[in-house]
Amino acid sequence: MALPCRRSMSGAAWRSICSLQQQQRRSLSSGRGLLPRPRPLTLLLVTGSCYLGYQHYRRRGHRDDEAPSSLASPTQVALYRTFPTRLLSRAWGRLNGMELPTWMRKPVYSLYIWMFGVNMQEAAVEDLHQYRNLGEFFRRRLKSAVRPLCTSSCLISPADGKILHFGRVKNSEVEQVKGLTYSLENFLGPQKNQSKEPSSSFRELLLSSPENDLFHIVVYLAPGDYHCFHSPTDWRVELRRHFPGSLMSVNPGVARWVKELFCLNERVVLTGQWQHGFFSLTAVGATNVGSIRIYFDRELQTNTPCYTKGSFYDRSYVAIGNEVLKATGEGGVVSGNGGGVVLQKGEAVGEFNLGSTIVLLFEAPKDFTFNLHPGQRIRVGEGLGRL
Repeated sequence: MALPCRRSMSGAAWRSICSLQQQQRRSLSSGRGLLPRPRPLTLLLVTGSCYLGYQHYRRRGHRDDEAPSSLASPTQVALYRTFPTRLLSRAWGRLNGMELPTWMRKPVYSLYIWMFGVNMQEAAVEDLHQYRNLGEFFRRRLKSAVRPLCTSSCLISPADGKILHFGRVKNSEVEQVKGLTYSLENFLGPQKNQSKEPSSSFRELLLSSPENDLFHIVVYLAPGDYHCFHSPTDWRVELRRHFPGSLMSVNPGVARWVKELFCLNERVVLTGQWQHGFFSLTAVGATNVGSIRIYFDRELQTNTPCYTKGSFYDRSYVAIGNEVLKATGEGGVVSGNGGGVVLQKGEAVGEFNLGSTIVLLFEAPKDFTFNLHPGQRIRVGEGLGRL
């Protein structure tokens, strides 16, 4: 830059020009004048997303059906549970709710899409710039036509994911993964059924007829899956039971390592009746999935700081008298006749913040058969079995 003649300028003006030149030289040498000032929270979001994506990508080639060499010892599980996963999940939830700059949205979401194989052509909103934060992107809605409901099956998949296990419930024990079981009573909590004999097993307490049997299905939602879950059949929800608990990972590898993982983690159990008797849908929380939302229950608050180990909290949906609560989309209820919250097959029930597990436990005639195989990928609306 050409300098004006010093003789034609005052001393103060000349000193100002020299000071400006010195600042420009320092900016050019340090690069500060060329790069935007770094923002710690933005960098944390980017690096955290990259790390999670890398970890999943690194494990993607490993087979999920490989059995572990040994189970975690009680000491190892206790140490794992001391990790502040609940606090970290709450912090992750706040980060997910932070609005990203418009210019940053496409690079961040594109990295996530690439790492986890997300199919954005199914999304109701394909423009990545329209998702203000990671939470909105995780909970993206789908186009109405991409998840048709199977009409030939009495039971459809409640979520997109992978079938970890399915079958009959034997001896009041449910298989978490192949060869590893957990207690049905610990998972659902105590049941009230005065019509049964005191000597009846917990499994028998749930059955309404000796001609029926108890079945279960476990669906694992990976981070790249659609994160809403739907009603698998026409049924009536009578009770919501919330178990505050740990937020350990429910990745299939961890599920094979930690016994009774689903009983230790935070979960929301919906129980009621369908055409064949007892029916329940359980949303199991996990690390970074502390928030479980049920659309028709605005009172539910998961992963809150107030947490009592081993406790659970009930809310009955059976109305007094002849009134019934009927779900009407996200959060609304209307009056009707009967008892409980009435859900229709395929209706949206709730959502996770990232990805987790859905467990179905239901009563059905003994000739009920599954048309599934372990490890199968499944989507909302696809048939699970038939009579």
